[in-house]
Amino acid sequence: MIPQFPILFLLSFSNFLCFSASKTIYEALKSHGLPMGLLPKGIQDYQLDNSGNFTVFLDRECNAKFENELHYDRNVSGTLSYGQIANLTGVAAQDLFLWFPVKGIRVDVPSSGLIYFDVGVVFKQFSVSLFETPRECLAVQPPEAASKSHYGKLRYRRDPRDFGRAIL
Repeated sequence: MIPQFPILFLLSFSNFLCFSASKTIYEALKSHGLPMGLLPKGIQDYQLDNSGNFTVFLDRECNAKFENELHYDRNVSGTLSYGQIANLTGVAAQDLFLWFPVKGIRVDVPSSGLIYFDVGVVFKQFSVSLFETPRECLAVQPPEAASKSHYGKLRYRRDPRDFGRAIL
């Protein structure tokens, strides 16, 4: 049993080093080949494990203005790997007047200078330079009164008086 103790100690210590190697979430993003400005300015509290799963804790929901507007929930989570964030939750992007949940973010070949946001149906393409530095995030109420599950869905109501009318 005694020979295993030093190995277990070293394994625990290496896990500690892995967590403390990135002092901020911004440094963790940078070390994974991602721009630091993907998350808003001022994040102090986050968790990141060895498999890349992370959760960022914000003081409040907020919006940051880039080419489009991004909405951040109080908790943002996903899985970091080199050049991408998968399984992203807690971020929504506005396009025209609709909000779409961002499900993932991927940096194209670094020399291309492009970054892609997966909003479900399509990938939105942006310049990486837009996200080089974290932006101020302004406190907001959740976008519209609609729940996040209704992002991107249009609502309509059929007028019963139009039922049966023919269009010529």
